[in-house]
Amino acid sequence: MATVLALRSFYRARPSLRCLPVQFPWAPRRGHRLSPADDELYQRTHISLLEREGFQTMYIDSYNSRGFMINGNRVLGPCAVLPHSLLQWNVGSHQDITEESFSLFWMLEPRIEIVVVGTGDRTERLQSRVLRAMRQRGIAVEVQDTPNACATFNFLCNEGRVTGAALIPPPGGTLPTSLGQATQ
Repeated sequence: MATVLALRSFYRARPSLRCLPVQFPWAPRRGHRLSPADDELYQRTHISLLEREGFQTMYIDSYNSRGFMINGNRVLGPCAVLPHSLLQWNVGSHQDITEESFSLFWMLEPRIEIVVVGTGDRTERLQSRVLRAMRQRGIAVEVQDTPNACATFNFLCNEGRVTGAALIPPPGGTLPTSLGQATQ
């Protein structure tokens, strides 16, 4: 204990032996209050988004025998729904779907992961060469009846997947069917 007291008194007596804190010209000095410069260096702002959907995300609101209501836009007849756009699709029935009619899905960037095909009021089988051509280009195809295809498309878009839809309106009444009503 005596040596500790002796060293302490020796240290206090010789100020030249003390190590002064190093001052760097580029480092900001921090007091009890931060200046704007200190705030930018020490307290970076991080943003966490609770809702990541953009305004351009496509959602199918309703459908009927004449067409679809997508993001408030009425589309008459068959349509192709792309991640940021909506097109008329020149097919009459599932038998008219060819490689050429699907070509717009593989020409896009960013590349579409999956195309949901709605074939009307029943799930119909597509030609095997059409499905093979899509698979060779790395695009999955999900064939369903139109009501289920609309719901699947909305679900995949909500997950943030790069999704396209090729939809043929189901025959029947002309009253619009909301997807909220169809799933209940």
